[in-house]
Amino acid sequence: MKATRRDFIKTSAVAGAGFLVSSGNFRKQARASALQDVAVAGIGVGGKGGGDITQAGYYGKVVALCDVDYNTLESKKKEFPDAKTFVDYRELFDQMGDKFDAATISTPDHMHSIITSAAIKLGKHVYTQKPLTRTIYEARLLGELAKKYGVCTQMGNQGSVEDDLRKTAAQYRAGVVGEVSEVHVWTNRPIWPQGKDRTMTLDKFIEQTNASDDDPEVKEELIAEKKKQIEEALKRVDWDAWLGVAPKRDFWPGVYHSFAWRGWWDFGTGALGDMACHNVNMIFKGVDLRNPTSVVATSSGHDFDSFPASSTTTFEFPANDWRGPIKFVWYDASQVPPSELTGKYGFEHVDGGGGCFVVGSKGAGLGGDFRAEGGKRLDRIPEDQTEFVIAPIDEKGNGGDARHKYEWFTAIWEGKPEICWSNFPNHAGPLTETILLGNLSIWTAADGQGEKVEWDAKNLKVTNLDQLKTPGVADLVKPVYQNGYDPIDEL
Repeated sequence: MKATRRDFIKTSAVAGAGFLVSSGNFRKQARASALQDVAVAGIGVGGKGGGDITQAGYYGKVVALCDVDYNTLESKKKEFPDAKTFVDYRELFDQMGDKFDAATISTPDHMHSIITSAAIKLGKHVYTQKPLTRTIYEARLLGELAKKYGVCTQMGNQGSVEDDLRKTAAQYRAGVVGEVSEVHVWTNRPIWPQGKDRTMTLDKFIEQTNASDDDPEVKEELIAEKKKQIEEALKRVDWDAWLGVAPKRDFWPGVYHSFAWRGWWDFGTGALGDMACHNVNMIFKGVDLRNPTSVVATSSGHDFDSFPASSTTTFEFPANDWRGPIKFVWYDASQVPPSELTGKYGFEHVDGGGGCFVVGSKGAGLGGDFRAEGGKRLDRIPEDQTEFVIAPIDEKGNGGDARHKYEWFTAIWEGKPEICWSNFPNHAGPLTETILLGNLSIWTAADGQGEKVEWDAKNLKVTNLDQLKTPGVADLVKPVYQNGYDPIDEL
């Protein structure tokens, strides 16, 4: 007999992941005397990584900093003058492997797995930025390693600690809109360049410059100026270390480092990988959006080097032991669900910046706003009839992203990896696997319409791979590391 939603809430194995505990509870405060016990290394300390290691420093002692950008490293060193600095994470691990307990890892996506797995194998607790990995196999691997080594892990989707997010997830799980059949999630990303014909090299620049109508002297000046710009930039960045496991390519100022790497297949995961770990996070927990069976996408087109400027991706999830099948549609580039669908429930104006719209048998929800057909608001299920855990509360008053670090540190202090909402085995790994499946079909959508990819989630296999016309799909399931780095199976 099919289990009811209430039965599932009471008996589900995800209770061990820190979700299904009596309503409103939160973990006890950590020992005040432990606040400086944890020695932390920061790997990738610019941009978001800069905030990550700063916040980790609220609760632990920062003993090491690592970044391939010398300017970034020098700047962060001023904040943590006692920390030792490194450009290559391998040197950090070799020299200080016994001198730190935990690490924040906030590099471009393509380096997440190899650095995180090495840290876990040293017995280190890890906070790795979203998306957890660049490929599906890597996400599964990190979850398995975290479980094997018993370390405390957290992925950097910081909205996870917000009380409203957890309560809203519990509402959907408890059936506030009834049996969920559709989920629509969207974002305004990419806000970085994506699209065709973006690759630039010095040879290409010289060819284009020489083909222009400029005077010969002007051409020479332009080429000399560009060469000098590249030379000066490479004095500040270890380009080989930045490339890491990715295929070799020429450096070009501003196109990859330090932010635009997200739009390249070799380094990032596009808008889907970047933002779905945030925007899908709540409903992933709410209705258990894991183990999809197929995905198909449309896009504005791409050249297998840079992601498309826009895409729409549809996933199919089978019924499980407590809910029916679900269709999940992802939209990026400020695309939104059809107005005739959202308007049916009184949501006339949907913000293109990002959101989550859920359709059920009793009505629909836009985030935490639940309505029946026609727009009448649905009553929330009383919280004492739902089950959720409030994130640990920092007695210092730090909230938001810092609270996410505090949850991670609380898990470390108490020796309970399950305290972290976005721990790798139970949440971050499966969430990343689900999300990154979409990129397999986006890859096949180079001319606009993607091929339908059939998926065996248990075995991480494309079951119709032989029928796909687009080559290279398997490399987005399991990568081949370049430049002398150990193969992923040997990590």
